[in-house]
Amino acid sequence: MKFSEQWLREWVQPNDEKGAWDTQQLCDQVTLAGLEVDGVEDVASDFSGVVVGQVVSREQHPDADKLSLCQVSDGTETFQIVCGAANVREGLKIPFAKIGAVLPTEDGKGFKIKKAKLRGVESFGMLCAEQELGMAESSDGLMELPESAPVGQDFREYMDLDDKIIEVDLTPNRADCLSIAGLAREVGVLSKSDVQGPVIEAVAPAIDDKALIEVTATEGCPRYLGRIVKGVNVKAETPLWMVEKLRRSGIRSIDPVVDITNYILLEQGQPMHAFDLAKVDGGIRVRMAEQGEKLTLLDGQEVELKDNTLVIADHNKALAIAGIMGGEHSGVNGETQDLLLEAAFFNPITIAGRARSYGLHTDSSHRFERGVDYELARNAMERATALVIEICGGQPGPIVEALSEKDLPVAADITLRNRRVKQVLGLEMAQDDITEILTRLGMDVSVNGSDDDVSWSAKAPSYRFDMAIEADLIEELARIYGYNRLPVRTPKAHTPLATMPEAKMTIKDLRRQLVARGYQEAITYSFVDPKMQKAMDPEVEGLALLNPISTEMSVMRTNLWAGLVGAVSHNLKRQQPRVRLFETGLRFVPTDVDGKNELIQTPTLALAVCGSRLPQSWSAQDEAVDFFDVKGDVETLLARTGEAEAYKFVAAQHPALHPGQTARIEKNGKPVGWIGAIHPSLQKQVGVKQTVYLVELDQEAIQQKAVPAFGELSKFPEMRRDLALVVKQEQQVEAVFAAIREQAGEYLTNLNLFDVYVGKGIDPDRKSLALGLTWQHPSRTLTDDEVNDSVNAVLAHLEQSLGATLRG
Repeated sequence: MKFSEQWLREWVQPNDEKGAWDTQQLCDQVTLAGLEVDGVEDVASDFSGVVVGQVVSREQHPDADKLSLCQVSDGTETFQIVCGAANVREGLKIPFAKIGAVLPTEDGKGFKIKKAKLRGVESFGMLCAEQELGMAESSDGLMELPESAPVGQDFREYMDLDDKIIEVDLTPNRADCLSIAGLAREVGVLSKSDVQGPVIEAVAPAIDDKALIEVTATEGCPRYLGRIVKGVNVKAETPLWMVEKLRRSGIRSIDPVVDITNYILLEQGQPMHAFDLAKVDGGIRVRMAEQGEKLTLLDGQEVELKDNTLVIADHNKALAIAGIMGGEHSGVNGETQDLLLEAAFFNPITIAGRARSYGLHTDSSHRFERGVDYELARNAMERATALVIEICGGQPGPIVEALSEKDLPVAADITLRNRRVKQVLGLEMAQDDITEILTRLGMDVSVNGSDDDVSWSAKAPSYRFDMAIEADLIEELARIYGYNRLPVRTPKAHTPLATMPEAKMTIKDLRRQLVARGYQEAITYSFVDPKMQKAMDPEVEGLALLNPISTEMSVMRTNLWAGLVGAVSHNLKRQQPRVRLFETGLRFVPTDVDGKNELIQTPTLALAVCGSRLPQSWSAQDEAVDFFDVKGDVETLLARTGEAEAYKFVAAQHPALHPGQTARIEKNGKPVGWIGAIHPSLQKQVGVKQTVYLVELDQEAIQQKAVPAFGELSKFPEMRRDLALVVKQEQQVEAVFAAIREQAGEYLTNLNLFDVYVGKGIDPDRKSLALGLTWQHPSRTLTDDEVNDSVNAVLAHLEQSLGATLRG
């Protein structure tokens, strides 16, 4: 909001013990109070030697069609001036720059007026437009002054141009400061100065004509006031003081009636509108719009109204969008003789968002959607009526008010505790100071209790919509007391370090492990394409969104593969031959629990791998990654739990994975994840030519780890035996390991597979497994006989349970 500093000082003269505040101090204090000052600029550029002049006569230039030869008086002398402005005429009063005057220029050096000769005719000065005086960015012609302007008076003095325009950036909760009255209240509180606005007295009705008002949408419009003023002269001239105040606030003068309503908006903060009474059929009806109803607005655009829009209508048609903009056909024009003035309170919720839905933003909507004082309308009506009669004449009728008390806002009653003030602000404010600040803020205050148990009961004023709870009052105390005066202390609190369970591995550890293995973390949307979701997990119906971002992101993912496969495809299409991605996140599975539909959200870790096994290098062969490479990466994760033996990879089937390259990952017999190559048909569907290997693991299962415990190291030698076993082709190595551990005894310390052979000398239906078995006793040296007995027991058990034999 822009405002004139002089206009503000007409209401309040801020000062303190050091004296009156200058412009900089005023801006600093307002900013510290939370009303940030965005900028300060001069009302007009620096110039000198300009006086109020009057055109005594005007003739056509003898040698130029577009130039005029004028005689201009400065009150004592008459000067010959050559002027090119189209609006120059006899009797016109204008700013007159005499010889020696200095006018502003963009470079700041100034332009000095000298005697000149234009088309052979001498000119002794210059007639000025607003732009040439730095009072506007552009001008259509000379600046026209009122007939009452005193000829010969210094123009800066006459216009009172030694003024500043201050622009403040208000937060949405401070709509009460969107007016001179509100800003003056704030400055008065900050400086402890008295605020003296114009005295508003009731205008006695001169006629009995009453506006007919009917409000059907009382929830959106609890208060509506109307007043008829007959016999107004809309062609009257708006006083210069009003034009200047509007201009300095960024609003151009239009006609006296519109100027007055704009002036009330700026001065009091109450948006108003004036209808041409002759164009109102029957009376005013405040109602909700009918769907498809059309209205041509003041800016000329036609809008199709929605049924959630509050409108001001007569008995036949809509006249205005309530709180936003009036209609073109019911507005005041040069033929208007009778007015219907309106002032209302509209519920902010009813107005919020409506202007934007029509592509509009007006000064009225800006205020109403933030909250206008619901007790202000009558005073604003009286003030506007007095100005209309003073400037345009006319006879006012009585004010008619439609009021719904139950729909008006209720001022909040708030309790403020002294101990809470100390706790939040970190200082002890004097109780009298707290009472004074709250009172100066316009609140009805009563003090309860005494000493440390004292509290205040405060009733918020009608213009403060942001006052609701105790914290709001504490914020006000901090603002007015001064944020810069609050003590700076190191916060004191009991902040023990959070205990981390030793038996749980953090997700950060898992991420670091995968990054160390060459993976990169991906983050994909939780919303996926329903077709891709169905392909990845056909057995589970994903939860559909009511308001999706797009059709391609309309269901919640039931696994993380849909997003990761899309990321892999995206990278492959951009010439990335080796892709290794992982993601941690939630999967969302709709589940029926005791007859109720619930959404189970499970933290999950997923991998997606394709491309070469190793990065391109002179020392590495270009081999494609395979199932066992990915399985090895997963095993490194499981090994970090310290319970690698608890996990098993069991051949299984998954609809999204290749039938021959799929395993279910189990922990102590319970499924915790999947690993496998993408199904060939799905691979074709996603447009990936390379084989993609996918992994999915329950985070909670793999985050559980064994607590480390010290075990004494044996000082005695190990005994190793290597066995070459011939088993069936389909035999799983895990089953062979389990059978060996069952019979090898407690001193078996290591068991590993170091070769698999299929080919010459072996039955085509069988394979050879080369195993290394290591025994070690903690307190003595094992004998060959003991180890041989264990080996014989193992071989006998393998032959009996699995049909395994030693390779000859």
